[in-house]
Amino acid sequence: MSLEFLITALIVVLVPGTGVVYTVAVGLGKGRQAALAATVGCTIGIVPAILASVVGLAALMHTSALIFQVVKYAGVAYLLYLAWKTLNDSGPVDLKADRGVRKSFVATARTAFLINILNPKLTVFFMAFLPQFVSPSAVNPTKDMLMLGGVFMAMTFVVFLGYGLFASLVGEKVLKSERVMVWMRRTIAAAFTGFGLRLAVAEQ
Repeated sequence: MSLEFLITALIVVLVPGTGVVYTVAVGLGKGRQAALAATVGCTIGIVPAILASVVGLAALMHTSALIFQVVKYAGVAYLLYLAWKTLNDSGPVDLKADRGVRKSFVATARTAFLINILNPKLTVFFMAFLPQFVSPSAVNPTKDMLMLGGVFMAMTFVVFLGYGLFASLVGEKVLKSERVMVWMRRTIAAAFTGFGLRLAVAEQ
């Protein structure tokens, strides 16, 4: 495993995306347990993309416009749904609820999982990303790709958990202000909407 892979993977994980936004949002609103659940869901949500890349399904998605568009617009619809629910303080991201009344760990993780698997760009990304760091002379390239994918997932878990726990600490202070909560709801909803629109115009 090269240093180049570790640095590149860390940069990719650190850059905020939909998973980070969701993890931070539930950390702010629900605390540490919710942040952990979101982290677990986002991390597990990477597994299908890695496996698809390994077995070649990512190539099929890359060449089939229909498959790509179906997954893409399902992802767009889900992100816009999250934005709408956030604005209305209901659904997966509910900032006004009592932090002591926590949503199911599984339900939070499921939402995070769906955010990742409904993003076709993630699968295409792994198709292009992982093979670059597998030696052409590798005895077992599949094993190497799975190992690299596992390291990427471990990085994702650590970084996302860090984001979520920090958000939880901040949330204990800022959510006491209704004005701050309104601002946060709008910001998070705008982020989900922005990611959804960006995905809508994404090409294969």
